[in-house]
Amino acid sequence: MRILKRPKEMRSAVEEWRAGGLTVGLVPTMGALHGGHLSLIRAARDGCDRVAASIFVNPTQFGRGEDYDTYARPFERDVSLLEEEVCDALFAPGVEAMYGGTSLELSPDGERVYVEAGWLGGVWEGEARPGHMRGVATVVAMLFNIARPHRAYFGEKDYQQLKLIERMERNLFFGVEIVACPTERDPDGLAISSRNANLSPQEREAALALPHALRAAQDLAASGEHDAGTLVAAMKRVCEDESLVELRYAAVVDAETLAPLETVEKPARALISANVGGTHLIDNVAL
Repeated sequence: MRILKRPKEMRSAVEEWRAGGLTVGLVPTMGALHGGHLSLIRAARDGCDRVAASIFVNPTQFGRGEDYDTYARPFERDVSLLEEEVCDALFAPGVEAMYGGTSLELSPDGERVYVEAGWLGGVWEGEARPGHMRGVATVVAMLFNIARPHRAYFGEKDYQQLKLIERMERNLFFGVEIVACPTERDPDGLAISSRNANLSPQEREAALALPHALRAAQDLAASGEHDAGTLVAAMKRVCEDESLVELRYAAVVDAETLAPLETVEKPARALISANVGGTHLIDNVAL
C-alpha cells in the first residue's frame, strides 16, 4: 500500500490508474478505523479496480470545546488494518498540506473558501454542532478534487453527512458516484463508532438506549403507527429511563430532505443524538 502525504502525490497516483482505464473507489475517514470503515473498504474493493482511503482529522468540522485535540489517532494500527484489507493507497495529509499552515490561523492569507452546507448545515447535527456540516462539505469537496474517484463510499450511520454529500455532489457536478453502505453494529446493537472507545463500561451499557429508542420507533411504525409525534415520544421515553444519556434530539424526518415529518406516509428516517458521559453519539434507522 502506498502512503501519500501531499495532494499532488495522491492526484498523480489516481491519474495513473485512470489513464490505465481503472476505476477508483475512495473511502474518506478520520482514522481510528473500526469495522464500519473496513466494511466500506470491502465494498470499494468489490466495486472498483483500485481502492484509496484517506485519513485526515479535519479541524474545520470540530467546534470549540469538542474533541479535536484528543481524537484518537492510532496511525500505525490503521495502516496495518488497511494493508490487511488490500487497500491500494492511503492519503494521509497533515493540516499544513490541506490548509496551508500548521493551523487554520497560519494559512498564508488568513482566509478560507468554504463549501456552505445550506439548510442541512443548520439542522439536527448542524444545529447541535455549529459549523460542523460546513467543515464536512468543505473537506469532502477537497478530497474529491484531490483524489478524483469514480465512486466514494460512506456509511449510513452518519446519515445527515451522507445526504449532505449526495446533495453537494449533485449541485456541484463532481461526477462522483456516492455509494451508501449500511450501518455496522456490535452484536448488542450499538452502532460502531470511533468514539465508542471513549465510553466507560457503565456508559457503554447506557449508550444502548440509542438503538433501543430507534427500535421502539421502528416497531411502532411497523405496527401501523403513522404519527411522527408518537414515534418521537416513544424514542424520548426510552432515553429518559437512562440517567447517563443526555438526549440532544430525537426526530422523524423525510429520508431524502431530512425535513421533520408530522405523518409517516413516505420513506422516513428516525434520527437520534445524545451525549453519554462526555461522548457525543448519533444513530438512525429507516422507517
